[in-house]
Amino acid sequence: MSMPLPETTPQQPAEPAPPRPRSPMALVVLATLAVGYTLWAAQSVILPVLLAMFFALVGNPIIRLLQKLYLPRFLAALLVVLGGLAGSAALAVQLAGPATEWAQQAPQQMRQISRQVQALIKPVQQANQAAENFARAAGGEANLKVQVVRTQLDDPYKVLVRTPKLAASVLAVVLLTLFFMIYGESLQRNVIALLPNRQQKRFTTEILRSMEREISRYVLTISVINTLLGLVLAGVLVLLGIDLPDALLWGTVAALLNFAPYVGPLIGIVLMLLVGFVEFRDPLAAALPALCYLALHTVEGQLITPIVLGRSMAISPLMLILALMLFGWLWGMVGLLLAVPLLVCVKLVLTRLDGMHGWAKLLG
Repeated sequence: MSMPLPETTPQQPAEPAPPRPRSPMALVVLATLAVGYTLWAAQSVILPVLLAMFFALVGNPIIRLLQKLYLPRFLAALLVVLGGLAGSAALAVQLAGPATEWAQQAPQQMRQISRQVQALIKPVQQANQAAENFARAAGGEANLKVQVVRTQLDDPYKVLVRTPKLAASVLAVVLLTLFFMIYGESLQRNVIALLPNRQQKRFTTEILRSMEREISRYVLTISVINTLLGLVLAGVLVLLGIDLPDALLWGTVAALLNFAPYVGPLIGIVLMLLVGFVEFRDPLAAALPALCYLALHTVEGQLITPIVLGRSMAISPLMLILALMLFGWLWGMVGLLLAVPLLVCVKLVLTRLDGMHGWAKLLG
């Protein structure tokens, strides 16, 4: 006798997961504004930390090299920090004299430059004067407006108040840089230990190590390229007949400005034009420093940096301009210095995360 087979119920298809709720656009805008205001309001705390991380990334490859020579990490980090402080102090002593001299002679030099520029644009001034005379004759003297010029006296107490704050900020950056160099790896291990399973720990460790090495390589490479650009520009200025201390001053300024793409070189060209008008009487000779700077920057930006870093570190020019505008508005000159490294960090993070490759391509 055959047993009846049990009836099989057809399997119900799995219900699709409900879509994740999205935040209203108003909340997103308010959160963005809140984050921006926090970054601006807390810049006295945030900027020393970011600068210390930036300098630590510059020194990490050197520390690894010293560790291969069997130096402890603490001693290697201390040597790197002391070497950086010694180099900065020597450079500051070397440049203090020319910088002070240029600052004291700035009014007289600007008047000299204005006379040279007036001689070049004298026909345009004559045409403007003729137009003003015609407008004055047509409208009468009653249409003339009175300008009130207000002067503001310098308050010496502001300098006394700002100096301790500046010294405290510099000391905080130095100490934080040393601590990041010494305890950065142990801090990463402690953070990774908080993850729940071994697979996540291994994956996170590989991502953090690769990102730290790539960012350190990028920051150190850019710093070396900018330093060499400043030295080459200083040598060119010496060959043009400018004194060595002044040439070193403007080479250092050009190296610092090169950390801010597009904006920095434009400022550098204007400064080189001013230097040329101060140092040379002939208009053609006055344009030589700016032309040499433009040629050096073109070779560096279009040939040397892409070859050394490759396409993996390339950033969209539009995104660069937007980042420079944003961080420059938030943090001033320090923001211009940190804008590109921060943007590169964001791109590397997006490249490593699943589902974020489209955003990484957008930045590239």
